[in-house]
Amino acid sequence: MEKYLNLLQDVLQNGTFKDDRTKVGTISSFGLQTKYNLENGLPIVTTKQINFAAILHELLWFIKGDTNIRYLVLNGVNIWNEWPYQNFKKSEDYKNETIEEFIALIKKDVAFANKYGDLGPVYGKQWRNFNGKDQLQEALKLLQNDPNSRRIIISAWNPNEISQMLLPPCHAFFQFYVSDRKLSCQLYQRSADLFLGVPFNITSYSILTILIAHHLGLKAKEFVHTLGDAHIYQNHFEQVKLQITRKPYNLPKLKIKNRYKNIEDYNFSDFELIDYKHHQKIVGKVAV
Repeated sequence: MEKYLNLLQDVLQNGTFKDDRTKVGTISSFGLQTKYNLENGLPIVTTKQINFAAILHELLWFIKGDTNIRYLVLNGVNIWNEWPYQNFKKSEDYKNETIEEFIALIKKDVAFANKYGDLGPVYGKQWRNFNGKDQLQEALKLLQNDPNSRRIIISAWNPNEISQMLLPPCHAFFQFYVSDRKLSCQLYQRSADLFLGVPFNITSYSILTILIAHHLGLKAKEFVHTLGDAHIYQNHFEQVKLQITRKPYNLPKLKIKNRYKNIEDYNFSDFELIDYKHHQKIVGKVAV
């Protein structure tokens, strides 16, 4: 994952200081691109520990069209908690509960989760129901029946529903490409938190590409990551400086044990990450 470290170094050295929505402040560059060869292993950052389980659970959550955090928190994934919690704090039902108490309620009370755990029509909703269109199924049909099509595209950016989302999609638009029965994917990401978010995005879309290739009897070739506003938050500077001093390890392999008729039937237990060696965790606070 030297390419990811080079991306951090580039923005750290050449980015410009910008204020942002969160008021934390960033150093930012615009219009960057990195390519990851999927034939060499699963692109996952090794210069700090990455929560593979969280990435995989989130991806399966997207694929199933889910937008409620209950599935995630029941599986120990807490990356989306802040946004519904902040929304809950604005409600008349809020009685000074901590975020830990809020998540406990999400876990044990289905009615509460239905009311306060939903993020609005975010990724999974758009992938599986964009104004009535199941984009994921359409993409799979094109990959099977017209793999040379230049229209194998899925968009999470739905202007008509942005105002209903607690967080508009950062990874907004992706396209598949087939050559010699090898599948590649290019993602356009409008907003890229390089320290916390981007490692998740690289691995998530790489897994998605590998999964779809496996599902259709193709081979996975490449993940192309195109970034709009690529930024490092000011409260992550020291973490990034530490990370770029570390030497990456060899990439692990991803094994998918089963093949199903329906893409949404894949479960967490169908995947195995093999030989993931990594440096120690580096903690950073998410900007909300």
